[in-house]
Amino acid sequence: MKASLYRYMFALIGLSLLASGTPLSGAERSKRAETQTQESTTDRAGNQDYVLQPQDVLKVFVFQHDDLNKQTEAVSISQEYSVSLPLVGTLNLRGKTVRQAEALIREAYDRDYLVKPQVSVIVVKYADRSVNVIGNVTTAGRVQFPQERGLSIIEAIALAGGQTRLADLKKVKLTRKKENGDTEVQEIDVDALMKKGGRDAFPLQKDDVVFVPERIL
Repeated sequence: MKASLYRYMFALIGLSLLASGTPLSGAERSKRAETQTQESTTDRAGNQDYVLQPQDVLKVFVFQHDDLNKQTEAVSISQEYSVSLPLVGTLNLRGKTVRQAEALIREAYDRDYLVKPQVSVIVVKYADRSVNVIGNVTTAGRVQFPQERGLSIIEAIALAGGQTRLADLKKVKLTRKKENGDTEVQEIDVDALMKKGGRDAFPLQKDDVVFVPERIL
């Protein structure tokens, strides 16, 4: 009887300690810190995999070089995908991710000016990127790209409120202006892409026009 009473009292004490926010043990704190570090690393990796765009504004930080950093707090990427940095001049960032830009800038400074520089690149302002989704969708108009990543044709239609009941997703027209100024029009079977589960299928580019036609009854 006494043993049962003791067990009951210990159980109440345990519940009380949990409710009052008892400090975590060393092992628990270590595990939580490890989880938070992994999440932070994942977020950091996601940011660094973003492909840089014209009109993005970067902060370039070189460890222990404050005078240099004052000149690189807001570096804009030009329409030609280039940036101009003190000492090293113009660098081409076309097609580069944030991670690749860091490596390129580090190599440029290391080559002639600094000894093993530690370089960090942060996007402080993202360029405005959008596509136009028109035709048989619920809310036709401009659809913004999510920050730090691309936008697929399936996502664009979804962000435009989805297709109407009369929409023909098998014959969606995509109009894209190429770098040489020519206009390219292609027909895409979005219905097939959706059935395959290809959420990331067919990435769009800035200023693409997506036209969802009406189904012929």
